[in-house]
Amino acid sequence: MGYKVRFINRVVLIVMLIWSLLMLVATIISISDNYRYADRLAKHEAIVSVKKDLAYRSWVASHGGVYVPITEKTPPNPYLAHIPNRDVTTSANQKLTLMNPAYTLSQMMKDYTKLYGTKGHITSRILMNPKNKPDSWEEKALEDSEITGKSSFTKAFIDGEEYFRYLRPLVTQQSCLKCHAFQGYKVGDIRGGVSVSIPMKEFYAEAFAHSIRNSIIIFLIYMLGLGVIVYGKRKAKEILETKIKDYEQHIFSLVNIIEKRDSYTAGHTQRVAKYSVLIAKEMGFNKEKVDDLYRACMLHDIGKISTPDSILLKPGKLTALEYDIIKEHVVVSYELLCNVDIYKDIAEIVRHHHEHYDGSGYPQGLKGDEIPILSQIMTVADAFDAMTTNRIYKTRKSVETALTELNELGSKQFHAEVVKAAVVALEYIDIEMNITQRPKSKIEKERFSYFYKDQVTGVYNKDYLEFVLAYNNAEEFNINCVHTVYLHNFNQYNKKNGWSEGDELLKSFAKVLDNINKSDFVFRVYGDDFIILNEEYFEIEDSIESLEKVLIGTGVTMTYEYFNMKEESIYDISDLEKRL
Repeated sequence: MGYKVRFINRVVLIVMLIWSLLMLVATIISISDNYRYADRLAKHEAIVSVKKDLAYRSWVASHGGVYVPITEKTPPNPYLAHIPNRDVTTSANQKLTLMNPAYTLSQMMKDYTKLYGTKGHITSRILMNPKNKPDSWEEKALEDSEITGKSSFTKAFIDGEEYFRYLRPLVTQQSCLKCHAFQGYKVGDIRGGVSVSIPMKEFYAEAFAHSIRNSIIIFLIYMLGLGVIVYGKRKAKEILETKIKDYEQHIFSLVNIIEKRDSYTAGHTQRVAKYSVLIAKEMGFNKEKVDDLYRACMLHDIGKISTPDSILLKPGKLTALEYDIIKEHVVVSYELLCNVDIYKDIAEIVRHHHEHYDGSGYPQGLKGDEIPILSQIMTVADAFDAMTTNRIYKTRKSVETALTELNELGSKQFHAEVVKAAVVALEYIDIEMNITQRPKSKIEKERFSYFYKDQVTGVYNKDYLEFVLAYNNAEEFNINCVHTVYLHNFNQYNKKNGWSEGDELLKSFAKVLDNINKSDFVFRVYGDDFIILNEEYFEIEDSIESLEKVLIGTGVTMTYEYFNMKEESIYDISDLEKRL
């Protein structure tokens, strides 16, 4: 799950970054468009303004100029002194003066400046009126116009304020020669231009207002988009978690089946997971790592599904070959988990949980820091559970003893730092005292008998006798009495009557022994000898007659003997063999 969640988080992060980048780009484009639009509006207003000026100039020129009363505001134009009839007197004795188109337009432009802040200017490179002298930009624009015949425009600062500047060239017409012929112009010549400068302040204020409004809208869309992304992430995680939960329920059910199949290690998986989590938390691992370790522990023995029953269910000691076969479950677990996307990130943890710090483990013989640290935690937890659980021929150790043994193996079989954390984390752990490999249910007993029942007689074999004696002092059993029954001359009976008849005789004899006392443990050992274990003493002599009846006419005889286990200090099979 950690792998999938991290994948979703990465995807969501990428989507959020892309979404944020898109919204940022949209904001920048919107602001840029607003200001470019402001420039376009200023240019449009400049062009319209010049067109109006030229339209008015054209009207004045079409009438050869206009006569206006001579006033302080409109005195005679000194630059038109060469024109006859510049000044006239009307019949009403009113004195008038001629205003040519350029002079009329310049007067009107002064009014524009006062009213709207727009700066208008008639300019020329060959001056008739010094006031029409071009500034540096107008000079360059006029030069370009004389070559291209086209208008020029730019943005520039005038007296610290930004303006949009536009200049349209003036083409000499026939009517213009009335006033400008003496300057050498001919019809069609560029003799100057009309320049206008539009202040950008109001346009930019409008652009700023639009930008703020658009930015707010984009921000709201951005937040809405983030909400959708977060909601989508949550829903994706919920779907993934549900899917993984369902999947893990199936997988954990499979693990439970394996544990029920191997009833002698029931609960081992949950205990190893519990111990591992405690150790990992003590070492300071974050929740994600702890969760990965927990899931790895829950699945660390899933490869046992490939282990043959004859080995997996064998409660006794394994042969070297059987041990090599069961070690393969680690590789199988790794391969199974690697093929499932949600478990790929824990496959390596499972793969190396039987590696030893000194390199003596399996399957790859890794050593030291070559082994993933989470695997090393599981190794310690697995060993601790093995030490504190009753096993065949081996009783449980106390928590204190187990931790002491782990300490002794630190930097050898186990990582020293992991052991140090385990000692702290597991010091006060409660161990279930009923954890045992002794069969309890009817099914478990039947599985147990597969390995511990004598195939000829149906009573228990020597291996189970060894198991009972090993656990007799661990509160698993409470056996005090031992009766031994020896058959004599049985080899001669086999030679005379054959092995099949010999087996039948043993089977009949064992059946009578098994019926002596229903609570007895009856074992066949060393071929033709039997041992009866019981909690309380009973008189075997009471049943001798029924036993001897089975042996009548066979030539086989019997003897019997009694031991008190506590008085004789019988604790294991070797102690018993010394007295037989």
